[in-house]
Amino acid sequence: MAPSTPARLGAAVRTAARRPLWRFVLALVLVLSGLGGWWLSESRSTGYPRGEIRLATGVTSGVYDRYGQLLEGHVTKAMPGVRLALDNSEGSLENLARVTQGRDDFAIATADAVAQYTGPGREKLRAIARLYDDYLQLVVPANSPVRRASDLKGLRVGVGQSLSGVNLVTRRLLTAAGLNPDHDIEPFFLGVGAAANELKAGRLDAFFWSGGLPTNALTDLSELVRIRIVPLGDLAETVHKLEGGGTDAYRAATMPKGTYPMAEPKDAVATVAVPNLLITRADVDDDLVQGMTRVVIDSRDQIGAQVHAAQLVDLRTAVYTDPLPLHEGAARYYRSVKP
Repeated sequence: MAPSTPARLGAAVRTAARRPLWRFVLALVLVLSGLGGWWLSESRSTGYPRGEIRLATGVTSGVYDRYGQLLEGHVTKAMPGVRLALDNSEGSLENLARVTQGRDDFAIATADAVAQYTGPGREKLRAIARLYDDYLQLVVPANSPVRRASDLKGLRVGVGQSLSGVNLVTRRLLTAAGLNPDHDIEPFFLGVGAAANELKAGRLDAFFWSGGLPTNALTDLSELVRIRIVPLGDLAETVHKLEGGGTDAYRAATMPKGTYPMAEPKDAVATVAVPNLLITRADVDDDLVQGMTRVVIDSRDQIGAQVHAAQLVDLRTAVYTDPLPLHEGAARYYRSVKP
């Protein structure tokens, strides 16, 4: 193994000491210059800033929350000196506000929420990666008469928390189904865990959820009571037209057979999907963002083993972050790994 830089410099000093004085002085100057250059290069190699960084996730027991918990450990391992702190929130719309206000450095948000966000600091938002798609899920008791979204008229319906992406897309889905989301249903502004509990207790007739597949709260619910997932695929084209915001956020999608083994129907379910983006601000350090991007891509398989939706994080699609441009640190990472 080659000797380290300090060791080589030390040897140079000892050799110079056996020579005449003027040669020793000259050698010492050269050695000190070399040490200074070595120290500066070592200082520059520190790269990203150390300390605490914050990630806004979502409601407890949701996929955002679980993904953030698992990402935390990978950040600590890959970027020594950086600690990722997690902040639960109502969801995408709150997350966007938290990032633009500087309360969080990073967050997860749906593409439709980003497209319609007009709060202060909107121009500062940047993307790190497209992660995975959320699937719209309308959950009812197995014996419910509800067969499509339009059947919800007059019923008690969980529509997500007010600042969540769930609420944003639920309003659009109800409108696409011909219902007024403010008057034709009795809305309950609940996160997925609370909505599942209310449905189980009989105090809710149905609830919407937008999340990666599978969502643990729904898996758990299906093991306690008989539930059914109502198809929403007939609304895909209409909700896409209603979206606005200058981005193609919604697409027709299919929940695979067996997503929730204990739920009905047993076959695949047609629905609507929307991409999730990992976001930040333009002023967040480039090296830090580059490191975060690398962690997200490199940790896919390990996180995906526990959060199945994360298996869809892919280097080839991560750069498609419409409607946000990539942060310079993220772009630098993608350029560095481009074949």
